[in-house]
Amino acid sequence: MERRKFLTGTAAAAAAAPLAAPRMARAQDSFAWRMTNSYGPGSPFYVEGPGSPTDIIAKIDAMSGGRLSIQHFAAGELIPAFEGFDAVQQGVIEMNASNSYFWSGTTFAAQYFTTVPFGMSFQGHMAWLYHGGGWDLWQEVYEPFGLVAFPMNNTGVQMTGWFREPIEDLSQFQGLRMRIPGLAGQVYATLGVDVRLLPGGEIFPALERGVIDAAEFVGPYQDRRLGLQNAASFYHTTGWHEPSTTGELLISRAAWDGLPADLQAIVRTACMAACLESMTWSEAVNGEALVDLVENQGVTAAVLPDAVVDTLREATLDTLETAANADPMVRKVHDSYMAFKAQHDRWAGISEAPWIKNVLQL
Repeated sequence: MERRKFLTGTAAAAAAAPLAAPRMARAQDSFAWRMTNSYGPGSPFYVEGPGSPTDIIAKIDAMSGGRLSIQHFAAGELIPAFEGFDAVQQGVIEMNASNSYFWSGTTFAAQYFTTVPFGMSFQGHMAWLYHGGGWDLWQEVYEPFGLVAFPMNNTGVQMTGWFREPIEDLSQFQGLRMRIPGLAGQVYATLGVDVRLLPGGEIFPALERGVIDAAEFVGPYQDRRLGLQNAASFYHTTGWHEPSTTGELLISRAAWDGLPADLQAIVRTACMAACLESMTWSEAVNGEALVDLVENQGVTAAVLPDAVVDTLREATLDTLETAANADPMVRKVHDSYMAFKAQHDRWAGISEAPWIKNVLQL
């Protein structure tokens, strides 16, 4: 009887009292953010089109009902191309779209989250990020900087690059001025290449004027759009340097922590969807572009000689081991990536490799 009186009194008091705002009310807050980009206005994949940053923004806007609105600024519209890391860290803007290997001067380990020379394919790399501990390590690497990161798109395998003369032996790398970012640039440097880091919009004029002798960008569709075939006609490939190139959505930790859980889930989901959409879009457009470049624009597409590739592989392993031995965080990321790769290689060797050899007929 006493229990019933207590419950009745509590219910009456609750009915008389004004209703407190439910805890979910915070989920109805609205947020206005800004996103900068390392790539120039109108760039397919990197700014516009399926799986691009502006496409992600549209997805987030639709899924959130406009509660998270994001204003996009291409490179140079608000800050220079390669200042996004610092801008987000300092709280100047909330987000930046780029590739993590551009921050190698700040933290060498960041490069593993974009791609690793002679590393894993799209399937393997994304599997490591989502299911092999790669994403958790990404957050650990950026924690001292107050940043959060997500994979936001992927080009798949990239071409080695454009050269004025075909590469036939290693001696041609001595003094070669080449635009090439990330770990691959460090590998080339050990072989005598004069490595240059240029934004996408500066590659063609530099190659055309002879400021650089060779350049790497993405693949047939993107490279054709920049007009690189009009500055160099030898297009080498192996995919050794970027077998799977992942984009990075960089977010201020303070801004991220201020989002309610449902908006955080929307951002993660939009990025994951964009990874698949951008990769499939790249696969859809590169075939036609390659045929056009070779058959209509006088481009010679060829695989690098085996001896050159073998030397590049040795230089890559030396570069990675040297960096891992010098930094415990790099070692932690490196060992995780390579352990996952070893297992994935076993699977790819019995699944993808036979398919390429026996089914893919060229």
